Amino acid sequence: MEYNTAREALIIPEYGRAIQEMVQYAIQLPTREERTHAAKTIVHAMSILNPQLRDMTDYKHKLWDHMFIISDFQLDCESPYPMPDREATKKKPARIAYPQKNIRMRHYGSIVESMIVEAKKLEEGTEKEQVVESIANFMKMSYLTWNRDTVSDELIRDQLKEFSGGLLELNEETKLATKFIDLQDTGVKYRNQNNKHNYINRTAKKRNGFNNRGK
Repeated sequence: MEYNTAREALIIPEYGRAIQEMVQYAIQLPTREERTHAAKTIVHAMSILNPQLRDMTDYKHKLWDHMFIISDFQLDCESPYPMPDREATKKKPARIAYPQKNIRMRHYGSIVESMIVEAKKLEEGTEKEQVVESIANFMKMSYLTWNRDTVSDELIRDQLKEFSGGLLELNEETKLATKFIDLQDTGVKYRNQNNKHNYINRTAKKRNGFNNRGK
């Protein structure tokens, strides 16, 4: 019995050993016409084995390039695309630097800091008040996501003012929407965040006079 560990290593494992053996057979064909016919058949088989490549732009070009790579650039045949450069295929892409951000409060994330920066650019008025309230609601939701304890609106209001350098202030009469403590008081048990939001929506409808049918 022949084990895979004793066989020649696969050049592109995604296509399997059968494709690699077909390519090696095509290399040994005596005429260029026969090699070209075999190459087209192999490319068609590769497209069937990897249908996800069809979603890519110019996927046929990629299939031909892969076949030439599997042949170790030894398959001499007519191709609708030029044979890829051996050195170019071995070149590694440039390393992408990992973004480093100095986030003051990691449980809020960098998105809150970005929203605060943009909100400070707005002119005073109703629109800015609505944006500030939305940011505060988001901050409270984020706080309760990463911290099991309750959080007061006053703390969120103070932190928003601190992070914005005193330029964004939430109205003291504003009540933030996410109220984790209400759920604890009612004794409601929920398994995930969606159940919590569904309960909040149902409670809001009842308070506004809606019945169970949503009328």
